[in-house]
Amino acid sequence: MTSLLGVIDPIAFRLGPLEVRWYGIIIAVGIFVAIWLSSKEAVKRGLDEDAIVDLSLWLIPAGFIGARLYYVLFELGYYLQNPAKIIAIWEGGIAIYGGLIGGALALIWFCRKNNIPIWLMLDIIAPHVLLAQAIGRWGNFINQEAHGGEVSRQFLENLMLPDFIINQMEIGGTYYHPTFLYESVWSLIGVVLLIVLRNRENLLKRGEVALGYALWYSLGRFFIEGMRTDSLYLFNTPIRVSQLLSVIIFMAAIGLIVYRRKNVYPPVPYYTEGIQPEQNFEKKKNDYYKKKK
Repeated sequence: MTSLLGVIDPIAFRLGPLEVRWYGIIIAVGIFVAIWLSSKEAVKRGLDEDAIVDLSLWLIPAGFIGARLYYVLFELGYYLQNPAKIIAIWEGGIAIYGGLIGGALALIWFCRKNNIPIWLMLDIIAPHVLLAQAIGRWGNFINQEAHGGEVSRQFLENLMLPDFIINQMEIGGTYYHPTFLYESVWSLIGVVLLIVLRNRENLLKRGEVALGYALWYSLGRFFIEGMRTDSLYLFNTPIRVSQLLSVIIFMAAIGLIVYRRKNVYPPVPYYTEGIQPEQNFEKKKNDYYKKKK
């Protein structure tokens, strides 16, 4: 639904007093697509399809809680004065990095509880999480948020953008950088790259799909964050939290790839081997004990 000016109404439809917003619909679509694709990939790698659905029951709420707590932490002054607003997530205020941290903690707990290789599970879901992020950014577009600084209409037209995007980037008579679009496109390129590379036999070690995701997303987020006007800052400093975290994640991912390639014994299996190395180990262990008997 659009207004006469061509701006998209953030409310998709109403059911009596209930307002259903496009942002929620778009987020839900991204989550569904990620779960569906991850379930298919899990089966290919030797896991039960239900493992992804079961994981999502923990990962999704943990992700939303982490995303909200992260945002509240860096806007603590406001929320200490308005504690009732802490749970008012419908008013906005969630952060992707917080969601990733919360989701990762839930995944680690779930995998340990169910004896599933953590790095393998991360590799399975990583490209699809990035796809969900690419889809979710269009919710920011509908809400006219997470944009960059001022630009001219001519600048946007030179990007060969369709009118509906250009019109939505006009807020209060001023046009802004569509940083939501930059991040969405960057994420989509990363999805294709990660999926192509992980399907190559004996190329990526287990864990390197997830670490590749960390490298790709943090690199793009560092530069895109520098363009945004709504950044969270490290308390009372000029340091943007997401940029600092992007640098830390990028360097940590490189360090982990190098370390796991050189110093881990037994050698880390390739991603395309799936859960087979663990199955082989269990078979050898069972055969050993049978001979002992």
